[in-house]
Amino acid sequence: MDLKQHIRNVPDFPKAGILFYDITTLLREPQGFAASIDMLSMPYDGQGIDAVIGIESRGFILGAAVAQRIGAGFIPIRKPGKLPAKALKETYELEYGTDALEIHEDAVRPGQRVLIVDDVLATGGTAAAAVQLVRKLGGERGP
Repeated sequence: MDLKQHIRNVPDFPKAGILFYDITTLLREPQGFAASIDMLSMPYDGQGIDAVIGIESRGFILGAAVAQRIGAGFIPIRKPGKLPAKALKETYELEYGTDALEIHEDAVRPGQRVLIVDDVLATGGTAAAAVQLVRKLGGERGP
């Protein structure tokens, strides 16, 4: 299945000059959603991943489904002020400004192998911030 044909391109979102790849059109298609999760999960099935981290917000959709498929737990990383318990914060650069992410201080146990899932990779700042948060908690990357 060619997943790209199910992804909508939205020019100038969230600001002028940025081409946003909207996966909501892919997720609404049962076969597209299933194929996406199959493809994301396959390399990690049976690889000893303890938890999958999903980055707010579409990373929650994909990450939770991947976690369930590979038999791992799920950990959300959220925008500041959204988590109810004590959290660690990491600031990062976007192609159009700065932002921050938070994770509960007890979300990752030292030595746990984690897989980070998100739906967008632009500058890599979000993913790098998530990696820093996992490292601060003693987590290890998956294979």
